[in-house]
Amino acid sequence: MTRKIRQSPAPILPELAQGRLLTVEQAAERLNTSARFPRRLIAERRIAFVHVGRNVRIPEAALEAFIAAGLVEPITPATLRKGRAA
Repeated sequence: MTRKIRQSPAPILPELAQGRLLTVEQAAERLNTSARFPRRLIAERRIAFVHVGRNVRIPEAALEAFIAAGLVEPITPATLRKGRAA
């Protein structure tokens, strides 16, 4: 008698949770900060993170999105004419 193993369908992960998962230390190195800063981002829920057992991992895509959200464009003569200086 053989048993059939039922496989549950793979969960569909959000786009930010896919890809490479970074440790807090790796994320801190990428941001050029101490490990305390990414931990604070996680505690304040300002960045997406994944629990892997008791460990916390930051998806690389979420870190890229966080960096992109903080990007400030330089002032150009065109932006000065439109009256949109910082």
